[in-house]
Amino acid sequence: MARILFVSRYYLPEKAAAAVCVSEIAQRLIKLGHQVTVLTTVPNYPTGIVPMEYRGRSLYEEIINGVRVIRVWSYTSPNKGFLRRVLALLSFGCIAPFLSYKTLGRPDLIIVRSPLFNAIAARILAWGKKCPMIFWVADLWPESAIQLGILRNRVLIRLSKWLEWSTYRRASIIWVVTERMRETLMRRGIPLEKLLLITNGVDTAKFRPLAQAQARARLGWDDRFTLLYAGNHGLVYAMSTLLDAAEQLEDYPDIHMILLGDGARKAELMSEARERGLKNVTFFDSLPYDDMPLLWAAADICLIPLRNLSLVEGSLPVKMFEVMACARPFVLGAEGIARDVTEREAEAGIVVEPENVEALVSAILYLRAHPEEAEAFGRRGREYAKFHFDYARLTKVLDKHLEILLGKQAPITISETPVPISDVLERSLKD
Repeated sequence: MARILFVSRYYLPEKAAAAVCVSEIAQRLIKLGHQVTVLTTVPNYPTGIVPMEYRGRSLYEEIINGVRVIRVWSYTSPNKGFLRRVLALLSFGCIAPFLSYKTLGRPDLIIVRSPLFNAIAARILAWGKKCPMIFWVADLWPESAIQLGILRNRVLIRLSKWLEWSTYRRASIIWVVTERMRETLMRRGIPLEKLLLITNGVDTAKFRPLAQAQARARLGWDDRFTLLYAGNHGLVYAMSTLLDAAEQLEDYPDIHMILLGDGARKAELMSEARERGLKNVTFFDSLPYDDMPLLWAAADICLIPLRNLSLVEGSLPVKMFEVMACARPFVLGAEGIARDVTEREAEAGIVVEPENVEALVSAILYLRAHPEEAEAFGRRGREYAKFHFDYARLTKVLDKHLEILLGKQAPITISETPVPISDVLERSLKD
């Protein structure tokens, strides 16, 4: 048993990908016998609005699904506007270790999940508590912020790159979530033995096939052929491409596009849809994360439209795992590793060139005309997700590496990637 501390600015009840990923791993580590604490701030993503029960406290402790959660005050801001967002991230990274230091006790290990500024808190705590640190890299920041046009100031870029590289050097293990990230860091000079590849995942017991008719009845949806995008209306996803596709589909009155979620661009997108007079698009606010399996089940086709940026070629969207686990067909706009998994390995959906409206519309109409093929995509996606992306399996891989890091097990020679997990690791998990 180990005392494990996660440092993550985002945590339940927030629905950000980081919050979901950390909570899923934390809960399963508890089932494997570990004591787990999460250091985070008050819920506020993406609106910046803090629920009443969390206001007015510098330190707040609660138990969520067996996980001890320590919340500290930090500056909060809506998920838009660069300076305010950076200030919010920095305030947590700089303030959290001092407000929580005594309450946290003495962890055996710290796991810090990006964004990068969380590493400030983790490094201070790892130094003070004299324990190893794992840096869980979900995106290569600041490179991603630079490519998205969010980070332009040369001084901030230099400082961010220094923080990134020095954190790589300080970490005992760098946990990356895709093969492309691992290759990138190896080219930068990080040794292979320091890199651990474990993808993000999905709870395949929670995200499972459900009856579409019942799901629609519960949601109050009609029987039109429904296209669903659910998630962040932000800068990584090609949301305007979806509106362009809806405009081209106006001659098909039985096709309905639903855009569900929040994000920096939502108000702008809603205004754009009104200006275009799009009657076949409906915007919905976010629903609780536990309702996501119901949402995916209610859709005829799920949409995952990534932007045409090199940074996303190395990413695997978490929503892709959820859709596959729910046995739903999807159209993915992407290049890189997500395309490879969807098209060549899982055969779980149709992949089109990112931000190519004509290709997106063509794929939608093809699946509408070939329901038997759409169903087959869903079946294959479910089977692939169960074997490769199930959180229970991925957490066991992590647990083996934690035992090695903490000196509780001798190193074993394995392939670092659980996609697919090597025969050696499979045997080790059964022992």
